[in-house]
Amino acid sequence: MIQLIGIKHNVSVEIREKLSIIPKHCERVLKQLLEICDEAVILSTCNRTEIYINAEGHDQDLVPKIFQCLGWDLQYRAYTFYASGNEAVAHLFEVACGFDSMLLGEDQILGQVKAAYETSLQMKAVHGELQRLFQTAITCGKDFRCKSEIFKIPVSLASMVVREAVKRNKKRFMILGFGEVGQLVAKYIMEEDFHQLIIVVRNPETVNISNHKVQVISFHEKKDYYHTVDCIVSCTSAPHVVIKAEDLPHNELLIFDMAVPRDVDVQVRDMRNVTLYDTDQIGKLQDQHYEKRKKIMMANRNIIQQYMAEFEEWCKLKELSPFIREIKEVGAAIYQQRYRTFLNKKDGKDVEELVEMLLKSTANVFVNNAIKVLKEEYLEGRGKECRRILERIFQK
Repeated sequence: MIQLIGIKHNVSVEIREKLSIIPKHCERVLKQLLEICDEAVILSTCNRTEIYINAEGHDQDLVPKIFQCLGWDLQYRAYTFYASGNEAVAHLFEVACGFDSMLLGEDQILGQVKAAYETSLQMKAVHGELQRLFQTAITCGKDFRCKSEIFKIPVSLASMVVREAVKRNKKRFMILGFGEVGQLVAKYIMEEDFHQLIIVVRNPETVNISNHKVQVISFHEKKDYYHTVDCIVSCTSAPHVVIKAEDLPHNELLIFDMAVPRDVDVQVRDMRNVTLYDTDQIGKLQDQHYEKRKKIMMANRNIIQQYMAEFEEWCKLKELSPFIREIKEVGAAIYQQRYRTFLNKKDGKDVEELVEMLLKSTANVFVNNAIKVLKEEYLEGRGKECRRILERIFQK
């Protein structure tokens, strides 16, 4: 059964960081999850942690085991939600289409769902029902964006952060971390009238941007450049603080901490010269196109229902797979028997007569069995339904 454990939306960043999963730990956690379930996918972003599994058992049995796999303290269980069956399926479809995001219809989530699925695929953590669910949800998300044309009104936390910085007339930027989020922040900054962009990474040689306003430095150099910028955007995947209060200069700074766990020392919030936004505050920034996107998305919500129906149909038909294999095996056995007969007799008998005999006997195997079953079902009072099915099988 498909099941889901996730972090509730109204949970503060202080709690979310205790229930987060560092990206580099995902593979290890997946291996541990596979000890208690058949399939697993971990969807972990700065604002979302959700564990999708396919397993027997139910909430009371699995949740403590999953908490143990993730290294979470059970005292935080009240901050999580549990869903199973159709409820869990519907949730993933809404996530993939952007209905469940902090910013309605945001751009990044579909790519994050796809990345989470691909990680599980590489780890061989999906192979059946959960694999089909994620494949269908990703296709649904793509189709939804295409048909609704929501991509014409793009929005993401990265775009909101840069827009807020520009509104505050910030021109000199530093980005800590250059993963998917960091690259998106850099893209939006370079579309604006900026004076300087410093990108901080572990290995500067891995970043190649041909813009004289952009400089790439290593993490151990960052303190030497703090005083040259007026806005810092931190989005690393580090499990510890990377911006300490004691290292910051006294000039006015706007800092966006987009990481969970947080990148910025909590003491920074008490500094008079610093304005700090964590993911909770970033999510509250004004979204000028919210109502427009909401109207478009609600008008196309039926696309989700279509793909959910497709997945439900697949699940029902999946139950027939073993029986279908058996039918094919019976057909193959009859074919092989007749073919061996043909090979044994083709040299000593008229070939045309032999082929006619073999074809007729092959047809009689199925026709005679069908007649036998039809008679038996009529005697049991189920003749009409049996006849209807046989008519469809043997229709001219």
